[in-house]
Amino acid sequence: MAEITIRPMSATDWKSVAAIYAEGIATGVATFETNIPTYESWDKAHLQTCRLVATKDDSILGWAALSPVSSRCVYGGVAEVSVYVSQSSRGKGIGKQLLMHLIQQSEEEGIWTLQSGVFPTNHGSIKVHKAVGFRQIGIRERVGKLKGKWMDNVLFERRSKVVGVD
Repeated sequence: MAEITIRPMSATDWKSVAAIYAEGIATGVATFETNIPTYESWDKAHLQTCRLVATKDDSILGWAALSPVSSRCVYGGVAEVSVYVSQSSRGKGIGKQLLMHLIQQSEEEGIWTLQSGVFPTNHGSIKVHKAVGFRQIGIRERVGKLKGKWMDNVLFERRSKVVGVD
């Protein structure tokens, strides 16, 4: 039986990545997004590094990537996490593996803080963020609307223990 492999995402992975993203959107608990962006749009919105996919038998089971939180240089070491796992692969530890690799790679890139916003009803995402060392720092109440309904967002962050500690 093949093992799960975590590798860098490439542009040629987009069809599978977009399909998994669409599954996440369909849940109604993963993102405020309602449509899949083009690859070009997605590419511009994410860091060029720290893009990962989880594979098994040449199939992509999940992905993770980082977005800058600000264009201001003082926030250059702070990034926002996106992590998505295919519907058929949820609950098998793939999200945790992706986040652990993302943390390691982000630290290699000099990133000192990772942040994530999670809907309160996304219990799986909350559990996996806590499992890899993210801490809840607050709740943004009614921060945005999804399909006409106001939604809260639970804020998580993980501060590196090796980058920016001086």
